Amino acid sequence: MFTIIAIILGVIVLLNVIGFVVNKEFFADELHATVPYGQMVEVNGHKMHVYSMGSGEKTIVLLPGLGVSLPSADLGPLMRELSIEYTVVCIEFFGTGFSDQTDAPRTNENFTEEIRLALAQSGFNAPYILMPHSASGVYSEYYATKYPEEISAIIMLDSTSTAVNAKGNIPKFVYGIAKLQQATGLTRLTMALMPSPQKIENGYTEKEINDYKLFNFHVINDNMIDQSYRMIENINETKGIPFPQGIPVLKIITTQSVKRVGQEYQTEHLNRLGSNTESILLDSTHFMYQTNVLDIVSATDAFLEKLDY
Repeated sequence: MFTIIAIILGVIVLLNVIGFVVNKEFFADELHATVPYGQMVEVNGHKMHVYSMGSGEKTIVLLPGLGVSLPSADLGPLMRELSIEYTVVCIEFFGTGFSDQTDAPRTNENFTEEIRLALAQSGFNAPYILMPHSASGVYSEYYATKYPEEISAIIMLDSTSTAVNAKGNIPKFVYGIAKLQQATGLTRLTMALMPSPQKIENGYTEKEINDYKLFNFHVINDNMIDQSYRMIENINETKGIPFPQGIPVLKIITTQSVKRVGQEYQTEHLNRLGSNTESILLDSTHFMYQTNVLDIVSATDAFLEKLDY
């Protein structure tokens, strides 16, 4: 019995070693052949990818959620529709997309300063309309509390609440296992079997679909892990700072989110953001921008038009 178990474990270890060698030998440099969609700017000694479209008077800054491997591709259809009316900018945080990795901790302060530097280095001037998805809502709120004069509005795409008492965290060894699976090629095999969330009929190009899938094979890195691990402390830090009531906010909430975390979660967040906040409910998954681009653009137009009066 013990011999059989030892053989099985030995085979598993051998397969992982083979997978690691193959993955390292043939796929380690596969991202280098993909050209950045936008410009690479220097931020604190590292290169950050900033992708922009349009030339409208108002500048909308798209900030991706946690774990999005190539935001510039994933947000492509939304960017194209928004760029008809606005200047739209997508920032890829360090450790995502074409951007470098960094040794700087993934804190609210560092995210905020990197966003500000990336925009300035790219030639964009405040005030900005921030459009964060998911976890980036936390960084957007923090940004607004520190530099309210630089933010004219925030349009939140199913963003993380900063009104809850966040606690608990995924043990660090779980991240280590995930990183090992990626290194051995297991992640590549499992993701290859999954259907792409980006589809041609929803406005994606073949290049965006293929590039996103390619970057997905490399999504787990030290920056992504640190961002995930620090999420709770970032939420709690932002929760402790009053949100500036002069900044108008629109929160677009999805039905999937309400089913998963409940309406009270959303209500408490809206109350924290204050009386200058409104919300709409969209029948969609959490990644609304992959399927409901026109709904987002319509809500954005209506919200910003009201602010002009």
